[in-house]
Amino acid sequence: MSRRLRAAVLTAGLLLTAAFVINTTGALRLFYPRAAGAVAALPAVAPYHAGERVLIVAPHPDDETLCCAGSVLQAQAAGAQVWVVWLTSGDGFEFDAVLLEHAPRPSSTQFAALGARRTREAARAMQVLNVPPDHLIFLGYPDGGLLHLFLEHYAQPYTSRYTRAAHVPYPQALTPGAPYTGRSVERDLARVLDRVKPDRVLAPSVQDAHPDHRAASYFVTRLLAARGEERRLRFWVVHGGLEYPLPKGLHPRFPLLIAPRGRSLAWERLDLTPDQEDAKRRALLEHRSQMDVLGRFLLAFVRENELLTPQVAPARRKP
Repeated sequence: MSRRLRAAVLTAGLLLTAAFVINTTGALRLFYPRAAGAVAALPAVAPYHAGERVLIVAPHPDDETLCCAGSVLQAQAAGAQVWVVWLTSGDGFEFDAVLLEHAPRPSSTQFAALGARRTREAARAMQVLNVPPDHLIFLGYPDGGLLHLFLEHYAQPYTSRYTRAAHVPYPQALTPGAPYTGRSVERDLARVLDRVKPDRVLAPSVQDAHPDHRAASYFVTRLLAARGEERRLRFWVVHGGLEYPLPKGLHPRFPLLIAPRGRSLAWERLDLTPDQEDAKRRALLEHRSQMDVLGRFLLAFVRENELLTPQVAPARRKP
């Protein structure tokens, strides 16, 4: 083996070792004590109370559990009622469809079948968390298309690149057959708000990296602002930046750190008991199609805490 090749092999080995070490609980506690300390110093989320009505806005099945399983459990334990609305059925996850259908190029029918499967998984996950079936609302809009509906297809129907549908194809949706337009999304969300009359709405932050999450935030924030009720909003982040959250996998006694994309927001901490963490884990396991592909990512949200912020967007810096 040449000297140059040996050096390359040694360098690669050191990089792999460093990556492994950095992605462990002990290493994170060693190298990022400030991040863990920053979470510990956060103010607590205002307690849920009896009679309160809580609505979780989820862009895709599994988001509701990742962000807010602890809130679901604590709200219900306090005597509050919880509803969940899913904007899409998660029918555009191409890699997932390839693996589940054993098809290198899944058909539109196979993508729609994935959406139906993920809807059932979400219902089972919420059963683990004791959310009543009649509090689960599926809208069925296009996975990967929400931002297009908000920006470019408010009135003109959008065609999903995955299911090839231009309207809601799921019979269990709130409005089956509704055209894939931003106007339809707003109408359905307005119906949900009128039905639930929420005191607190937990929605994705505009700082989330996923376009569907940002679009969901835009839709619900605009609707509540038009009603003068934006103060009811609390925001969360799932896609928070490169490799977030670390460490990957199940580390329930490690804190959920502030996401890189959310460091400019004023966060609040919701502490979970070990029993609540375990219930969150069991709910995530019901999202079997996602666990097969993204299990270590999903389980990385089973932590000592969840994070919410009342801040819509980062404050503008003065010139």
